[in-house]
Amino acid sequence: MIKSRFHPAPVAGVLATTIAVVLPGFLVGGLAVQIGQSFPLSPAQLGIAISVYFGVSALASVPAGRLVERYGSGPAARAAILLSAASLLAVGLLSRSALTLTLLLAAGAGANALGQIAGNVALARHVPPGRQGLSFGTKQAAIPLSTLLAGAAVPAVALTLGWRWAFVLAALLALSALPFAPSAPALATPRGAASGRATAGLFVVAVSATLAAGSANALGTFLVDATVARGVDPGPAGLALTLGGAVCVVARVLGGYLADRLPDRQLAVISGQLVVGAGGLALLTMGGNAVLIAGVVLGFGLGWAWPGLMNFAVVRLHPQSPAAATSVTQTGVYAGGCLGPLTLGFVATHFGYTTMWLTAASAMLTAALCMALGASLLRRARP
Repeated sequence: MIKSRFHPAPVAGVLATTIAVVLPGFLVGGLAVQIGQSFPLSPAQLGIAISVYFGVSALASVPAGRLVERYGSGPAARAAILLSAASLLAVGLLSRSALTLTLLLAAGAGANALGQIAGNVALARHVPPGRQGLSFGTKQAAIPLSTLLAGAAVPAVALTLGWRWAFVLAALLALSALPFAPSAPALATPRGAASGRATAGLFVVAVSATLAAGSANALGTFLVDATVARGVDPGPAGLALTLGGAVCVVARVLGGYLADRLPDRQLAVISGQLVVGAGGLALLTMGGNAVLIAGVVLGFGLGWAWPGLMNFAVVRLHPQSPAAATSVTQTGVYAGGCLGPLTLGFVATHFGYTTMWLTAASAMLTAALCMALGASLLRRARP
């Protein structure tokens, strides 16, 4: 049963855990240029490494949900932090080729799935209903913050001590989250309960998450290169990406705050957000700085602001099995992170960035329809 009294310590622990477990993937992306000076690492090889990382995270999500249900969020969160730190240390010390980098990164991908679901359960158990939306939004805002940390690691460490030291220090940073790991007891789901399993509604929401995450990931992956290809200088193009990351952080926190005021309609709200986000992606096919900024703000601010709201909604609909339920929908998010860059990168390479943005916008519109359908199915199945 969810506790009625609010304790800030578990929320802080969830944030620390989330940052620790997502660092490997983001740090590889942020330090790709410096890594490529030690051994060959082409953009295609980098894309494969990140896609494999998210693919393994997707495969690990459902088993991770079962582990959290069985052992509780505390042991799961600590195991995830240790695995993430080991992956960071191994990448920094042992990577000698694109292949070894990919394998070592994949070995730590399970930490992402395990830590995220452990955090979901801790928030579900420790945060009262009236503040859960804000807590889930803040948790998901920690992920784009990790991107900013990865970017800051370039001038702070990689250009002075070297990229390998950046991974070693990141491993120590991840380990510092251990004392703050959130804890919640193992979940006693009644035998045969289907509330957290892959029901039709959860499956449709997971499909929506795959399409939406794959489309939204194109912003972080291709925005700078696509903007430069249209004649914008690299500096302003990079600033556009920074603006998008900042907007994403604010939108996730603000969206969570507002969700507490309208808690039972969040999947429908997400559907509307995805429609507007698709419009932002379509704007990126047009010229002009004002249109670029509008597309970035709408794409990041609404098209990529929904993961916390989705977790919040799924937990509310499955209070007896939040780990199993969010593991199903989280699989969709990771699948989008895996398939999106590969698919849209192929489209961009062979048909150009205009076609790629239109493809991403179409996929996000389809995600909006799937989210609306999933919301309807889950409401009908709700006891």
